[in-house]
Amino acid sequence: MYVKQLAKTMKVTQDTVRHYTRVKLLNPIRSESNGYQIYTTYDQQRLKFIISARQLGFSIKDIQQIVAESEQGNCPCPLTRKIITKRLAETEQLFQETLKLRTRMQAAAKQWQNSDNAVASADVCSLIETFIDPLNEQVNTEEAK
Repeated sequence: MYVKQLAKTMKVTQDTVRHYTRVKLLNPIRSESNGYQIYTTYDQQRLKFIISARQLGFSIKDIQQIVAESEQGNCPCPLTRKIITKRLAETEQLFQETLKLRTRMQAAAKQWQNSDNAVASADVCSLIETFIDPLNEQVNTEEAK
């Protein structure tokens, strides 16, 4: 099947198929008659694997490592567990940082709810300049110093 057919079958864009081909995760054969790339059932299975891995948060580099491990005849499951544990820790850290940001944003919205619009601010916006971060108990401008 050609790029267009594989993309349609797997419900991705043609650019997605081409990208995974460029990074050598898909290895189509070249048609001798017209030079087009022809994707096999194996490529379709590989693309399904790639899509699933990406949905789990694996990076292209992660997927390349897992595929390489498999292609060397090794079971990639131990490596996969190691990588997902690392990605989970990174996601948890990002989640915690996002929760802190949400708390700061909620506090700012509450602080600013009844504030005047001070047009004559010495800097840019008095709301931001005088914001007290409830997580750090300091004026926001102190962070920048």
